[in-house]
Amino acid sequence: MARYTGPVCRLCRREGLKLYLKGDRCFTEKCAIDRRAYAPGQHGQGRKKVSEYGTQLREKQKARRIYGVLEKQFETYFEKAERQAGITGENLMKLLERRLDNVVYRLGLAASRAEARQLVLHNHFTLNAHKANIPSMLVSVGDIIQVKEKSKESPKFKDIKENLAHKTPPAWLEIDSEQLTAKVVALPTKEQLDVPIQEHLIVELYSR
Repeated sequence: MARYTGPVCRLCRREGLKLYLKGDRCFTEKCAIDRRAYAPGQHGQGRKKVSEYGTQLREKQKARRIYGVLEKQFETYFEKAERQAGITGENLMKLLERRLDNVVYRLGLAASRAEARQLVLHNHFTLNAHKANIPSMLVSVGDIIQVKEKSKESPKFKDIKENLAHKTPPAWLEIDSEQLTAKVVALPTKEQLDVPIQEHLIVELYSR
């Protein structure tokens, strides 16, 4: 399975803002963008005039990197969003939010989307009592996500359970922190999306 394996802090620096790709580290003084708030590379500190196309491209790259999807996969999401009724940009963001790895992250069961992806791949969850080890699976209203009984006994999930008291999932998700069981009670709305993405720029890019 293809995935980005380079230094993720470099991605934040390239986009010029925190993408919170390393979980708790992003909230400490070790955060790379706090220490070096300029783009990586030899010419990272030089002034650059960004074109309209460049602005649109950066927005798409930002969305890809936040949700951890590759180029072809992102194009597939966009094509699916175009076919749905409603506003294409909003449809795209809602599809990305419904990914299983993102839902695990939103529930507070992982410190970052990358960690959530790894936990899903390692088969720690079930979706509606069925095996769920594909991070890109899309959840729907009424779906039940549960940590497997065997996994609940691991030190990792015992720590996660203790930390859940300090985390609040978005309104479209509910979680039982004792049983480590969650439910999708609604689809996310535009107002509930807290990612710094201007989705209309992505639509403009693909419409060129």
